[in-house]
Amino acid sequence: MSMRIFVTGADDGQVARSLGEAAAASPDVEVGFGAPPAMDLTRPETILPAMEAFRPDVVVSAAAYTAVDRAESEPELVYAINRDGAGAAASAAARLGAPIIHLSTDYVFDGSKDGAYVETDLPSPQGVYGRSKLEGEHAVAAANARHLIARTSWIYAPFGSNFVRTMLRLSAERDRLHVVDDQIGCPTYAPDLADAILTIARLWSREGWRSEHAGVTHLAGPDAVTWCAFARQILAGAAARGGRHIAVEAITTAQYPTPAKRPANSRLSTQRLESLFGLRLPPLDQSLPACLDRLVGEPNITGAST
Repeated sequence: MSMRIFVTGADDGQVARSLGEAAAASPDVEVGFGAPPAMDLTRPETILPAMEAFRPDVVVSAAAYTAVDRAESEPELVYAINRDGAGAAASAAARLGAPIIHLSTDYVFDGSKDGAYVETDLPSPQGVYGRSKLEGEHAVAAANARHLIARTSWIYAPFGSNFVRTMLRLSAERDRLHVVDDQIGCPTYAPDLADAILTIARLWSREGWRSEHAGVTHLAGPDAVTWCAFARQILAGAAARGGRHIAVEAITTAQYPTPAKRPANSRLSTQRLESLFGLRLPPLDQSLPACLDRLVGEPNITGAST
């Protein structure tokens, strides 16, 4: 008997598509997606019928408004999706007796802490996106006692809009890149995130929900880097696969102003993830090459360059 997982949002998001790929390779998992027009987080009345038709064992709340800068200019839509829609999805899951894994973000923190953030650190979001996601956490927790709020960060994948694909595109267009070097965080490979979600869902399917699983758990890659260091790793990996050798120069956040303020420190401690579930996502030097293999191809093992 297969485990049925319902994912909010279309099947082309980074995490949603990764869950679909993982399920396709797993005969014990069936994944369904709730996307407009059949299910629309801005129309809460559509959520329960869409879930009910699929009959999920677990719900993954992956859909979100994630355009961080644009969020500053359309807060009503952001809150409708990230707070109200997330809460309605959690409520629908509760009506159907299903636990929910809700994806949240490092942006709930202001980035002023010296070390890695733990789940009990006081959130202090700086912008509309972060505030809406924090309120979404609260809405999910209030609507469904069987909730796991998974805060993640710096998601990348071989598809979708993300930093890795942006760096590869810019490296084909420019001879030199300037990348912020005073923001640090934990890159998280979406297929690794999907595998971890499926591991948790399988545990619940096999052993049942456990009350100690409720609450916030950080679910992110184990390695912390700056955006600049990450860019250099990406482009070095691309060059090893036949790409161009591009210089990456470090700049400050002040030299690259954006409408929304970013946390200077987005490091997330994953000790709770390890203690609760025995999970640790693969290291960056394993996951980034896996991503580049799909985007660029296998590395040139001869090391020859022209």
